[in-house]
Amino acid sequence: MNERILVLHTGGTIGMERGTDGYRPMPGFGAVLRRHLDGVAGLPAFDLVELAQPIDSANLQPAQWTAIARELVTRWNDYRGFVVLHGTDTMAWTASALSFMLQGADRPVILTGAQVPLVEPRTDALANLQSALLLADSLPHGEVGVFFGRQLLRGNRSTKASSTAFEAFASPNAAALAEVGITLNVHAQRLQPAGARNFRLPEFDPRAVTVLTVHPGLGAHQVDALAADPALRGLVLCSYGAGNLPDAEPGLLDALARAVARGVVVVNRTQCSHGTVMQGAYATGAALHRIGVVPAADMTLEAAFAKLHVLLATDGDPAQVRARFGTALCGEMS
Repeated sequence: MNERILVLHTGGTIGMERGTDGYRPMPGFGAVLRRHLDGVAGLPAFDLVELAQPIDSANLQPAQWTAIARELVTRWNDYRGFVVLHGTDTMAWTASALSFMLQGADRPVILTGAQVPLVEPRTDALANLQSALLLADSLPHGEVGVFFGRQLLRGNRSTKASSTAFEAFASPNAAALAEVGITLNVHAQRLQPAGARNFRLPEFDPRAVTVLTVHPGLGAHQVDALAADPALRGLVLCSYGAGNLPDAEPGLLDALARAVARGVVVVNRTQCSHGTVMQGAYATGAALHRIGVVPAADMTLEAAFAKLHVLLATDGDPAQVRARFGTALCGEMS
């Protein structure tokens, strides 16, 4: 292993330029980035790799998680740490997925990007990238994180909280791993403990997992319509409050029970940004428990979705997936 950092550019606003039809990927981004960073004292040495086809963050597909992970794993023993440049819209989704795919990581993997392109005035790209490079070089052991604004967050605890602010990401249920000001303040005790590598690069079926948000008027027919897709194997149910459903809606619980009986793994997370699912606190939540719905504790939507995808793609058996989903694998739940 050398002491260099690998910067993997996957796409996103950071590498775009203004065109006649809006922002578009900028040719020669790597050379432009190096010109901005050359001569900045104190930064670690780095190499830059760019995906052949940059990913528009809004067009991200689960298969691209595997492509990103493969780029990292192929070079894993050659670098001290990794910085992944990624679009902000789905950065937390990718960070969550990578955390489950790279369990036992013994090197930092830090995702970052920008709200304003590198070549635009008032860009936040350089501050984010420089701090991400320093953190990738200095964290004592592995962690998949998101650095944005002034904080390093655990990747599978992060969520995009603002479409316009430079501090665009939040971690509602877990404290920051580091803060950046005049100094880098790393909370080493909050980092994931070192463990044996357990890397998995599965092939994902994009239709295997979907999300259903509970809302006034939700009916059994909508659940049945989702469950009718033979490719569906996992459902993230975004419920009210502490994990509640409208029990006055005829047949809604029965429809969920039919989906579970068919082998669909249904997990229950709260729509609230802060707090946890307490599935037995109310009668409707207790009914979900009885039919085999798994509580997602205080996981973010991004973490619950990615965890379900990875478990279904690697473990397969619904009973085993249900059991493992309720167990913390890499700091994604309290």
